[in-house]
Amino acid sequence: MEEQYHPQQIESQTQTYWEKSHSFAVKEDPKKPKFYCLSMFPYPSGYLHVGHVRNYTIGDVIARFQRMQGMNVLHPIGWDAFGLPAENAALKHQVPPSEWTYSNIAHMRNQLKSLGFCFDWDREIATCDASYYRWEQWLFIKMYEKGLVYKKDSVVNWDPVDQTVLANEQVIDGKGWRSGAKVERRSIPQWFLKITDYAEELLQSLDHMPGWPEQVRTMQRNWIGRSEGVSFSFKLDHLNGDPLTVYTTRIDTLMGVTYLAIAPQHPLVNVAVEQNPELKTFVEACRNIKVAEAELATLEKEGRATGLYAIHPITQEKLPIWVANYVLMEYGSGAVMAVPAHDQRDYEFAKKYQLPSKAVIRPDKETQPDLSENAYLGDGYLFNSGEFDNLSTRDALTKIAEYLENKSIGQRQVNYRLRDWGVSRQRYWGAPIPMIQCPSCGTVPVPEKDLPVVLPTGVTPSGASSILMQMPEFYEVNCPSCGQKARRETDTFDTFMESSWYYLRYACPDQNQKMFDERTQYWAPVDQYIGGIEHAILHLLYARFFHKVIRDFGLVKSDEPFTNLLTQGMVLKDGSKMSKSKGNTVDPQTLIESYGADTVRLFIMFAAPPEQSLEWSDTGVEGAFRFLKRFWRLCSAHINENGLLSLSFADVTLNEKQKDLRRLTHETISKVTDDLKRRYTFNTAIAAMMELTNAVAAYNIENETDKVIKQEAFEALVLMLAPMVPHISHVLWKAFGHDEAVLDAVWPTIDENALKRDQITLVVQVNGKMRANLSLPIDVTKEAAEQAALNHEAVIRHVEGKTIRKIITVGQKLINIVVG
Repeated sequence: MEEQYHPQQIESQTQTYWEKSHSFAVKEDPKKPKFYCLSMFPYPSGYLHVGHVRNYTIGDVIARFQRMQGMNVLHPIGWDAFGLPAENAALKHQVPPSEWTYSNIAHMRNQLKSLGFCFDWDREIATCDASYYRWEQWLFIKMYEKGLVYKKDSVVNWDPVDQTVLANEQVIDGKGWRSGAKVERRSIPQWFLKITDYAEELLQSLDHMPGWPEQVRTMQRNWIGRSEGVSFSFKLDHLNGDPLTVYTTRIDTLMGVTYLAIAPQHPLVNVAVEQNPELKTFVEACRNIKVAEAELATLEKEGRATGLYAIHPITQEKLPIWVANYVLMEYGSGAVMAVPAHDQRDYEFAKKYQLPSKAVIRPDKETQPDLSENAYLGDGYLFNSGEFDNLSTRDALTKIAEYLENKSIGQRQVNYRLRDWGVSRQRYWGAPIPMIQCPSCGTVPVPEKDLPVVLPTGVTPSGASSILMQMPEFYEVNCPSCGQKARRETDTFDTFMESSWYYLRYACPDQNQKMFDERTQYWAPVDQYIGGIEHAILHLLYARFFHKVIRDFGLVKSDEPFTNLLTQGMVLKDGSKMSKSKGNTVDPQTLIESYGADTVRLFIMFAAPPEQSLEWSDTGVEGAFRFLKRFWRLCSAHINENGLLSLSFADVTLNEKQKDLRRLTHETISKVTDDLKRRYTFNTAIAAMMELTNAVAAYNIENETDKVIKQEAFEALVLMLAPMVPHISHVLWKAFGHDEAVLDAVWPTIDENALKRDQITLVVQVNGKMRANLSLPIDVTKEAAEQAALNHEAVIRHVEGKTIRKIITVGQKLINIVVG
């Protein structure tokens, strides 16, 4: 056997074997337990970064390990291929987005294959393929028919350069994340999915998802934001029309309202502007405020008096109505009751504009609340509240709600912070929304027989606005209902749509008659999902919503898409996240060419636990390479010197040295199995294997049994390393004389007899300081162990001439002799 480790040769040879043998193709097998392992699919940007490599290596290790555990493993890959970046790149390079996307896919596919990932490439999907998004369009129409889809005018973040709607997360310091242009607030027609219909189930299900990190579940709970409160109305003073409706979770502070605040987009503002034209300038300025509730905490609060007044529902007091930039039309009714004494935002606003403040809750029945620097937000007892005085805040929440309900002024209500999902995007490179607008029939879905609505490809963008709006051949259609001229929707879907159900399509990517078939029932749900913590809210929440909708259509049986979730940390270099702009990226391809894919995989798994950030280290990569070179050298030397041996321990009596190595081998199997199966602490598993490797390297062969003991350890190491470094393990497993590929080998079993110990090692302390180690029979009594400790010469020296106060024995681990 070759003594030197040549990774490029080994990896090329191994990958060729996998390719020819179709090693990773998987079929449904009801006789075997299934395991669906999935890493979040990549956007085809053109190159893999180290974050990709970490994500897919973690998934690959889990998939390979589960396969060796006897599971029928599905481990697919695809491409999240639609989106604005492709369109912008195509515009920059003057090529069609389809050409740019598929070229990148081809390049990244080769990169993934070079890393040895065990993807079932027969199931590869690209979301920009019409055979994929056809079923997304079909599902959208089914949701429309069920009442889960609607269209309405909505205030959005509008990027005037990219000419598209931006999510709140894409607005940074008031500017578009890509264009850098100042974002505007616009009201435009948008398609929405009624995710709020599933808000309560999405929330309650989180309590039954033990396989998800608590951090992620908490983030989703906060995003859904369930609250119990009261919705009620203020009549308007000297104005006809609807009263001003507000929702509050603090109805106990109702008697402390000193003004009302409405959003700049509230319909009442139009009335106020007619009477007070100076308001118009302020309202226009508010158009550029980011539509995100989270931004309000740091927002400089500004407002203007409208000149309008509302009537307090209990005291009948006239309350001024202000328009304020910290009130969002998208949350609640776009109006809030302002209680400066007991709400910090109201407090700051009132202080700035010298508005009155009225305290109505105090910590106890004697002490006045301190409002000198902040609002009083705690519980306590009501005062200045008329008939509700001296009620506790808890009782007041009930009593005042009952009062308003009895007067038919308000009602108790459960509200959610979660808002319906706007899925329209005013761009070209996305899945077309399958709807038609007819002058006579109104909104009409595209008939199922006409799906998919195919996005024109081979088109090069010429500007920022959507190509589809400039293509009469696309949008000019006849109404499917009445036959007269109509207009096809030119908006395309938010790309979160494609990533919300892709995991189910992997089960049956070749199914062209329906969205899913019985294979999806076999594989769903995903047993282990892996991806970055940055997707903890939107992607995962939308996927959970889609899964429940798809379940309600009878297409899957499970309630949740992902049974277990692992969120890996970022890859850092020089203490900061890798990025092109910082010039601190690492090219995985260069590393593969220099050290081999196995080295890259081993370093990434060893450098940090998966949920923690990984600090990139060139010396760490070199250390991983040295270990693999040494391991190869040790295995080849053993095979060349000793030949191939049969691993049989029947009728063989082992000496203590042999027992020790066998015990360490099987203790390592036990630990690595637990680390990979339950804990996902790959770094500690590798450390244990390195420790065993050192022990094997130091083990001297003196007889034939020693050869077998040593080979057992080597073979166990090859099997345990196989999920992490599959190429070198593939070749070494064959070198040890096995016909089957290591990929198909069974995970090493633990020999319980090998774990048994004849002796124990006791640490002996004198006054807490270690003075000796004792090797004693495993069945030694407590008394005999203590006497042996007292008889040890090192102990005698430290207790001589002193009084032994007591002896503390801790199991079969430690004896502490206390002297004075």
